[in-house]
Amino acid sequence: MKIVLDDLSGPEVAALLQEHLDDMRATSPPESVHALDLEGLRRPEIRFWTLWLGGELAGCAALKRLDAGHAEVKSMRTASRFQRRGVASGLLAHLIADAGNCGVQRLSLETGSMAFFAPARSLYAKHGFAFCPPFGDYRPDPNSLFMSRQLLPMHPDQT
Repeated sequence: MKIVLDDLSGPEVAALLQEHLDDMRATSPPESVHALDLEGLRRPEIRFWTLWLGGELAGCAALKRLDAGHAEVKSMRTASRFQRRGVASGLLAHLIADAGNCGVQRLSLETGSMAFFAPARSLYAKHGFAFCPPFGDYRPDPNSLFMSRQLLPMHPDQT
């Protein structure tokens, strides 16, 4: 398993993100789709990683800085042929560690409320996320659930 900070330029990344957007649009009404496309992910406040297994793109995830102490998990996606192989868990653990190393104290996310998103909600709960009110620019939405977790502050000797 190899996780790399990605520049979003590869065709494999574009295809995986398109698969992600297609699923989100098929599952949620348009006003409740908060997934970002390639251009939306190419912003200075966003860091984007890909996870590779045996030279194949297995998943991706992004971290969007909301303010100095708060970041949002975005674009978590496992390629369908790699599901249930620890890809999402590996990416999420990487994002949590990176956020903590960057001084983030709170990590939040938005996910769907429908049954389709139950595996994602279970994954987030296993990694310490709990349901919370909407954050940032989000508003209450019956199709969205919000989760957040506090991160432990780094000690000066861990830098």
